[in-house]
Amino acid sequence: MKNKSLVSITDFSKDEIMRIVELAAEFEANPNQKLLDGKVVASLFFEPSTRTRLSFETAITRLGGGIVGFSDSSSSSTTKGETLKDTTIMVSNYSDLIVMRHPLEGAARYASEQASVPIINAGDGANQHPTQTLLDLYSIYKTQGTLDNLNIFLVGDLKYGRTVHSLLMAMSHFNTTFNFIAPDSLKMPDEYKLFLDSKGIKYYEHSEFTDIISAADILYMTRVQRERFSDPIEYEKVKNVYVLRNSMLNNTKDNLRILHPLPRVNEIHTDVDDNPKAYYFQQAENGVYARMAIIASILGLK
Repeated sequence: MKNKSLVSITDFSKDEIMRIVELAAEFEANPNQKLLDGKVVASLFFEPSTRTRLSFETAITRLGGGIVGFSDSSSSSTTKGETLKDTTIMVSNYSDLIVMRHPLEGAARYASEQASVPIINAGDGANQHPTQTLLDLYSIYKTQGTLDNLNIFLVGDLKYGRTVHSLLMAMSHFNTTFNFIAPDSLKMPDEYKLFLDSKGIKYYEHSEFTDIISAADILYMTRVQRERFSDPIEYEKVKNVYVLRNSMLNNTKDNLRILHPLPRVNEIHTDVDDNPKAYYFQQAENGVYARMAIIASILGLK
């Protein structure tokens, strides 16, 4: 795993995924370890972010490392026309590791081919978000005690939702049963269903979720992403199609936990927040420990 970029969740084997989960638990138990002393991590966010950027910066700080970079591409030389290739090569000279978010699918893979240091993909368009997936896996493991034989419901934007794409691919190692709940215009793309078919993983598609979530172990809600729609009218048609309310959880399993990559808009009503099955804020906290584990593993510090 040392000096290995993390662009797609498929870059890590099942054993490597489980090692990250184990390390995340170690860092949660002892979060202040100065393993990055003398090292610099570049944080290049060409697209807005709150949780991912701040949790990476927290992880780097707790590990004792230095941070350089930008949180808004308008403050970088890309506004002058500098290419991603040139930016990546230049920043490689200043850092030991690059964390990158970019709006274009494939940007992280391209950057990893140009960089002289490892790249961590913090989200590339509607493609992949592997570090979110690893914190999701840690959250699932913490709440369920296992990653095997779970019934996972993915709800909302399954077409553009990079978090669900990465999660689906990672959980294919663990004999998962998936239920996809989305409007026709936001269904899970065929390429991911074909991937599950090739792995022999069961999945079912639905347009409603009110009457079926009683079977769920994990209910993974997603927001409909306004920024992925070129036509605002199409966004308005689907933005409120699924709203989870506390009353809908009455007949669900005791072990059910509700996850969400955040930010939410209105797909989870605030009356759910005090339900013990709501886990999305703890999930966000888990991101710090998972990203500490990822950084330490890639740099060979653990």
